[in-house]
Amino acid sequence: MTIVQLLDELAKMPPDAVVLIENGGGLSRVAGLDFMEAEGPGAPAEVILLPSMDE
Repeated sequence: MTIVQLLDELAKMPPDAVVLIENGGGLSRVAGLDFMEAEGPGAPAEVILLPSMDE
């Protein structure tokens, strides 16, 4: 999924909905984002969703 695709999907959602991510043992709130530059020819830049550690 690209940023454009993600934004298109999020635009369909209620603005006050909470964003969750599956963490293997359940669901966690997304606490932040990490951006990774492309690392080589043809490799895409990446956005990593970071789970909340408060749960």
